[in-house]
Amino acid sequence: MLKREIEPPPELLFPPDEWRIIESRWTPQYSERAETVFALGNGYVGIRGTFEEGRPSFEPGTFIGGFHETWPIVHAEEAYGLARVGQSIINVPDATVLELFVDDEPLFIPTARLRHYRRILDMRTGVLGRELKWSTPAGKHVTVSSSRVVSLEHRHVAAISYEVTVDRAAPISIVSRLVNRADASSGPGDDTDTYPEDPRLGRQLDHRVLQPHLAADDDGRLILGYEVANSHMTLAIGVHHVITTAVPFRLTTTADPDLSEVILSAEALPGEPIQIVKYVTYQTSRSVPPKDLAARCHRTLDRTVEEPFDRLVELQRVNLDRFWDRADVAVRDRYNPVRVQQAVRWNLFQLCQASWRVEGTGIPAKGLTGAAYDGHYFWDTEAYVLPFLAYTSPRMARNLLRFRHSMLDKARKRASVLDVNGAMFPWRTINGEEASALYQAGTAQYHLNGDIAYAIRRYVDVRGDTGFLGEVGAEILIETARMWADLGFHGEDGRFHVHSVTGPDEYTTVVNDNAFTNLMARLNLNYAASAVRLLEEEDPQRYAELRFELSLDPTELDAWEHAAATMFVPYDPETGVTPQDNAFLQRERWDLENTPAERFPLMLHHHPLVIYRQQVLKQADVVMAMFMLGNEFSLEQKRRNFDYYDPLTTGDSSLSASVQSIVASEIGDQRSASRYFDFALLMDLANLAGNASDGIHIASAAGTWMALVFGFGGVRDFDGKLTIDPRLPHRFDRLQFSLRFRDRQIRISLAHDTESYLLDDGKALEITIRGRTHRLHPGTPLTMEPPPPPG
Repeated sequence: MLKREIEPPPELLFPPDEWRIIESRWTPQYSERAETVFALGNGYVGIRGTFEEGRPSFEPGTFIGGFHETWPIVHAEEAYGLARVGQSIINVPDATVLELFVDDEPLFIPTARLRHYRRILDMRTGVLGRELKWSTPAGKHVTVSSSRVVSLEHRHVAAISYEVTVDRAAPISIVSRLVNRADASSGPGDDTDTYPEDPRLGRQLDHRVLQPHLAADDDGRLILGYEVANSHMTLAIGVHHVITTAVPFRLTTTADPDLSEVILSAEALPGEPIQIVKYVTYQTSRSVPPKDLAARCHRTLDRTVEEPFDRLVELQRVNLDRFWDRADVAVRDRYNPVRVQQAVRWNLFQLCQASWRVEGTGIPAKGLTGAAYDGHYFWDTEAYVLPFLAYTSPRMARNLLRFRHSMLDKARKRASVLDVNGAMFPWRTINGEEASALYQAGTAQYHLNGDIAYAIRRYVDVRGDTGFLGEVGAEILIETARMWADLGFHGEDGRFHVHSVTGPDEYTTVVNDNAFTNLMARLNLNYAASAVRLLEEEDPQRYAELRFELSLDPTELDAWEHAAATMFVPYDPETGVTPQDNAFLQRERWDLENTPAERFPLMLHHHPLVIYRQQVLKQADVVMAMFMLGNEFSLEQKRRNFDYYDPLTTGDSSLSASVQSIVASEIGDQRSASRYFDFALLMDLANLAGNASDGIHIASAAGTWMALVFGFGGVRDFDGKLTIDPRLPHRFDRLQFSLRFRDRQIRISLAHDTESYLLDDGKALEITIRGRTHRLHPGTPLTMEPPPPPG
């Protein structure tokens, strides 16, 4: 069920190109979402795609992974155990501004007479470039070109090259600014934080967030230092300018914590370019004083400016060549080949930018492209992003799981507040503490524990890295299994039940025996027991240490397995449907067909109680379970469940379409699979949720890859065994992708008349293709003719 139409792509404004996003003309209609589309990042720092001139802008933003402010959550009515401390990612000082004046006339894109304009995001090079020709009011022709990079090689570095050439002599100024936007509206007496009307947006903090500790000018190099008001994290920023020109120039520098400036003034000569390269470094810590971080800024800048800007661009290409070699998906859509390929690669590029240098932090729901959702980490990472990384960049998948482990102590404390043993990971967080004030749709999502266990199992199975269990994996699994064993209970029917929880579907809350939750709990319990037994066999020393450190009684494993074996999973024999929870089928069905399009998303137009008492879904829990645990459902069950829940699913969640596409592919509903794939693919590029201007939907970007590889490609890895059952839709002439499995690279090419499977390197590998076992040998492609399509 999707009430929204996909808007046609603006061909003239954004022409199709397989590797580039091209803006051929600026228009106010698309300027807000363009800040998201042209955003750059590396997983540590992210910069929205605003103009160098600083205007016009919708929501300029620079964000650093994990760098946040905290604030007290004030509840209108108190209750024990509610979340107490909110967390919000901080919009750190913006170093992108380079404002141009010619004859004292500012370059302002909306009113400037432009003879030529192009802005290009090149996804092969990772460079955002812009070129324009401006006719000033005085009749002079000015050529301006810029290139922007957020380095994938150097985690803390971003740089902008800005070059100006005039056709006639003219006085020019380039004003390089460092703007503290987080505190632009704060002042004395501003001490009341505000909630946005749309809960998906970030909270507006009206107190001063960045307390200045340092503002220095070292021969034109700016160094600024701050401490965050409540979280006490520290930040230092260094900015260094390299000017290249044959024209004499002057530099004037002002170092100020809220608005620093370096002004280049010159009498420009015809045909003589003036280039300014602005190198920026961000350094953060939870404990290091800003002055010590400043020393790191100096060292980073010293190393960076030793090499020309072109070297940063060259290293960017080197890193992206590595990424695309493993992650690219080549699609030949017979109806719109270039546009579909362009959109696929843009989504994949977002995954690279969100994860490439993630070390010690998580991936926010918006990546680092906006402050929406307060920069929080959700279960999206484990269920959507991690499968992509496990198959393309397993090192990054491992980093994200290690980050979850770093939150384990806080998860244990949260479990004690919720009166359960073990650990309970927060639904939304930055620092490991639960930040969801709406407990019924947030904290009650206990399934997050199971999602993390699922992610650990998937990483270990795909990578073959059983050593990870001894490192941190088994500890997480033990503590999450303990939570389920204590949370649930054996009823009079002898079955194990879990009551008063919320599944992924936030439109149905605090229910008994949510099917998705119980299935994920069963996975968690079984895998925890098997992982501990495997550890005892393979690493007795580490097993002994864990037994001691966690007071682990071997009888606990038996109890977990018994709970898993007796887990209650709802089933309705009359319809053959798996109810979302034990009372779901008893509710009145919401009439989605007659709900006006302007009433979506429902959560912004209806009281929660109106939604909770009806059969209507923000996201299809059961369909998600049928994908993640597909080996536990028959094909006929999948058809019945999909057919039942599809008409009830609103599409209000960006998480839903990709999974619906995967399951639709599996049951042979090619039309639905294709339609839902398009919605995942174009979630942000076509602004389907109406909020692309607030940042990308990182889970939908990952879901695009999942729909291609798991859906149309038919890839599964249950129990660590790789199986491939392709379901190439009629619209695709060809689909090509790579998988990293057990430290081997497999390259797969699918067409309607032939298929090819190639093992690049490593030892021979057995995989199952369309139900038959094949042995791949390095360098020798396996080719076959696919069976004719059904019917």
